[in-house]
Amino acid sequence: MKAKDIMTQDVATVRGSATVAEAVRLMRLKEVRALIVEARDSEDAYGIVTETDVVAKVVAYGKDPKDVRVYEIMSKPCIVVNPDLNLEYVARLFANTGVWRAPVIQGDLLGIISVTDILNKGDFLENPKLAYLEQKLQQAISNARSAAANFGNDSKEATEAWDLVDEIEAEAGFYGLPKPEKTARELFFERPMQTVAVS
Repeated sequence: MKAKDIMTQDVATVRGSATVAEAVRLMRLKEVRALIVEARDSEDAYGIVTETDVVAKVVAYGKDPKDVRVYEIMSKPCIVVNPDLNLEYVARLFANTGVWRAPVIQGDLLGIISVTDILNKGDFLENPKLAYLEQKLQQAISNARSAAANFGNDSKEATEAWDLVDEIEAEAGFYGLPKPEKTARELFFERPMQTVAVS
C-alpha cells in the first residue's frame, strides 16, 4: 500500500496569520489533531500546527491564544510525504523524525497521513514486509543466476542483477531477516565451475 491509498483527503488548513484561538476552534470543528498551514505563494513551503504545539507552546506558558499567531508556533517547512511512498517507508520516516502526521504533497496538497491511518488502514497485518521481501529476494536470486548463465558472470546484466539481490538482502536485514554468513552473491561465485564432459 502507498500513502495515497490511506491518506485523509479532506485536509483542514489554516493561514499562518490566524490566531491560535481560531486554529483551536477549527481543530474542534473538524475533529482533527493538526492543521496544515497554507503556503503564502507557489514559492513558499507548507507548515503544520498540531495540538501538541498549542499545548506545549501556548497553554503551558499561560499565553492568551487570541494573542498568539499560528506562524509563531507552527513547524515550517514540515516533513512531507510523496503520495507514491510505500507505507513502510512512511512509517520509517515518522520513526526517524519523531513526527506523528504529515501532509501528502505532489505539487499540490493532496491529503494528510498519520500514524493512526497506518494502524487503522494499513495492510501490514495481512502483508508483512519481511515476507514480501523474502519472496522478492528468491525471485531476484533466480533472475541473477539466469543473467549469469545467459550473459556471463562478468556481464553488465549479471552485475546489475546481483546488485539488486544485494540491495534486497540489505533491506530484508533491516526488517529482521537473519544475516547469513555469506551473501547469495558470494555463495554463487564460490561454487565450483561445472564442466560438461564431451563424449
